[in-house]
Amino acid sequence: MSKSTRSTIQSRRARTGYLFILPFIIGFLVFMVKPLIISLEMALSNVKLNPGAPYTLEWNNFFNFKFSITSDAQYNQLLMDEIGRMAINTIAILVMSFVIAVILNQKFKGRIFCRVIFFLPVILASGVLPGIESSNEFFNLMTDVAKEATEGSGVNLSAALENLLSVSGVAGEVFDVIFQMIDAIYDIVMASGIQIIVILSGLQSISPSLYEAADVEGCSAWESFWKITFPMVSPLLMVNLIYTIVDFFMKNDNKVMERINNYMTGGNAVEMNFGYASAMSWIYFGVALAFIGVGTVIIKMAVKSYE
Repeated sequence: MSKSTRSTIQSRRARTGYLFILPFIIGFLVFMVKPLIISLEMALSNVKLNPGAPYTLEWNNFFNFKFSITSDAQYNQLLMDEIGRMAINTIAILVMSFVIAVILNQKFKGRIFCRVIFFLPVILASGVLPGIESSNEFFNLMTDVAKEATEGSGVNLSAALENLLSVSGVAGEVFDVIFQMIDAIYDIVMASGIQIIVILSGLQSISPSLYEAADVEGCSAWESFWKITFPMVSPLLMVNLIYTIVDFFMKNDNKVMERINNYMTGGNAVEMNFGYASAMSWIYFGVALAFIGVGTVIIKMAVKSYE
């Protein structure tokens, strides 16, 4: 294929991609740009609410940002906790979604039913299940009963195994991370549906002729996986990484988001402060962008080695 033909195909694909994301770009420009600018103005100012009149802004020389970083110990602690939880969950979700997608791509009876089961958490987590968990009295009652039963029986397999490894001198930071993943397996499975679909679509786009040629050359299934499957699907890891990080930072049970909302509404015994809430939001937004950037660079380096 000539260079000009290749560039033409790439240009056509690029135009098609821009057409797909054009509604989002228009929606962002129309509905999101102005609120972002107003939020940044509030973060850099003292916001004074005037009853019956528009609010006024008074420049405060980055005080909100300085205070949140240097003086608000609770916000910093919550931020560090959420960053650690995000890093662990992101790695676990990427690995789990890849493994499950590879399994679901195999031919076996009931494959469509299994795919539906793994995608159900996406539908439930979109609003139904969080509402049930937060407002359903029966659900809360059963959760309390299960917790009391576990504590009353004194049997906690995860804690018991962790203590056993710790006493034997085997446990370390790696095992701590593994046990955190085990404890968060429910959240990991609930958050893996979209990632599984993305990887699965990439697996189905791989031409069978590549595997046939590998069989003729005498490649084993393991060699075909690392020489064909993983290199062909690895670019989609970047898509999953970005989606996973954004999805995690917007979760309903995010403690940082709860603290920001408290300052926006004056809840949980804190004073309403739009300026400080906006500053915390922008810091949180910057942290998310930083992790997306670092993760993108790492994955690009890994993908580049397979080109």
